[in-house]
Amino acid sequence: MTRRDALISVIESLHAEIAALKANDVSALEAATQAKLSGIDTVALYDGEAPSPEIKELAAEAHRLNETCRIYVNLMAANVRRRLQLLSGDAAPAYRPGGYALA
Repeated sequence: MTRRDALISVIESLHAEIAALKANDVSALEAATQAKLSGIDTVALYDGEAPSPEIKELAAEAHRLNETCRIYVNLMAANVRRRLQLLSGDAAPAYRPGGYALA
C-alpha cells in the first residue's frame, strides 16, 4: 500500500468514525478506529520521505476530519457530564467572574 493509499484509507476511516459517532454505533466506531490506526501505522512507514503536495493535502484533510471527530466526542462528553450533574442534583456548576468554573 502506498502512502497516498494509506492516507485515503485514514480519511475514509475518519468519515466512518464521524458517521458512527452520529449514530451512536459502538461496533462501527471500533471498526473505523481500528482501520484508522492501521492506516496511520502504514503512513508512518514512509516517515522520512519528502511529502508531495498531494500527500500534504491528504494529510491536511485527515487532520481536519480528526479535529471534527475530536470536537464531536468533546460535545458528547459535555452532554453526558451535564446529564450526570442533573441526575446528581447539581443544576449547574458554580461560576465566578471571568467565566471560570469553581468545580
